[in-house]
Amino acid sequence: MSNTAPGAEPHSIPLAMTVNGRAISARAEPRANLADFLRDDLDLTGTHLGCEHGVCGACTVLLDGEPARSCLAFAVACDGSRVETIEGLDNDEITSELRAAFTREHALQCGYCTPGMLITARDLVIRMPDADERRVRLGLSGNLCRCTGYVGIVRAVRAVITERRARGIAARSGEGCRAIGPVGAAAGSDGHITPRNGSHPRELAQASVPSATGATEFTPANTFEQSFTAGFSAADVFALFGRIEDVAACLPGASVTARPTPDIVDGVIRVRVGPIGAAFAGSALIERDEERRSGRIVGAGIDGNSRTQGVIRYRVLEGPSAGTARVELHVGYTLKGPLAQFSRPGLVRDLAARITAQFAANLAARLAGQPVTGSARGINPLSLLAAHLRARISAWFGRHGG
Repeated sequence: MSNTAPGAEPHSIPLAMTVNGRAISARAEPRANLADFLRDDLDLTGTHLGCEHGVCGACTVLLDGEPARSCLAFAVACDGSRVETIEGLDNDEITSELRAAFTREHALQCGYCTPGMLITARDLVIRMPDADERRVRLGLSGNLCRCTGYVGIVRAVRAVITERRARGIAARSGEGCRAIGPVGAAAGSDGHITPRNGSHPRELAQASVPSATGATEFTPANTFEQSFTAGFSAADVFALFGRIEDVAACLPGASVTARPTPDIVDGVIRVRVGPIGAAFAGSALIERDEERRSGRIVGAGIDGNSRTQGVIRYRVLEGPSAGTARVELHVGYTLKGPLAQFSRPGLVRDLAARITAQFAANLAARLAGQPVTGSARGINPLSLLAAHLRARISAWFGRHGG
């Protein structure tokens, strides 16, 4: 079929995908998301739109067999994919069992969240070895319901899992170990994510990382500066900056995934915003100027359709007192994808100060030979934002005598 018509958008792009088992050939505007394409072009209105920010889960569909937010996926980016909506699961055995359990446990009221809830629940039934309530609630945390209070929904999902395991239907192999990455991608034997086009994240990232000679061509969308004082000599601090594994251990959410060379390192930066998790895997080029005690790290990373590119320039100076060092940081970055809503410059500057303070504390612990704690959990913008808002509110009450 085709949605091309006289007077149609001249910039629309052809695409082909399989939707509910049927081959579809159509055209879509580059900006059209998958949810609108399914509803407006294919009349599959069982996919509901709620927040349109990837938070409520009402628009959840199966993309290459895995639950995905269709409001965050561009239709043209799903070219060649297999899409299943709630309409395509009419005769699905697991979904039928879930529908019966939802009815039995009074797990729906207005029903608006139910299509997305059923698709997520189906995935949990397939993967979870047992009906652990905590894990079921965690698995459903990305699907919001404003009516039921979730008790009936959780009971329904647990009942179906229990019944299927009692019938000898085991959980799918590898459940609970799905790596973060593009929906529909498979983890390779080395634990890395392999995108649909077959390229390794390092190859994709390095393609967008400027070379050492051409790094000035990268123009960040946002920049900020930070500085801090360390209670160690400038020579010791600069030496630590040359040990990239130590730097990664101090930076919240960062880890090195392969043995670095003097000028390049592979790594991952993990970010979690509520139920949304991302692991930006990529590479960074490293430059150091021993004489000036300065350096530059230029890197790029990907997680599905989200991409980030950044540059960190640092300089280690003598501190205000003997045996101390002052570290000056100049950071530039560009972030594209679902998490870009947290990259507003003003907010990032405030949050960066908190991240820098944690990095400085971890750096001091590392230099003192003490264990670094808390850096591997990942950056959580929401918790940092909450602390930022609390500080702003306290400051406001202080100014107004509250």
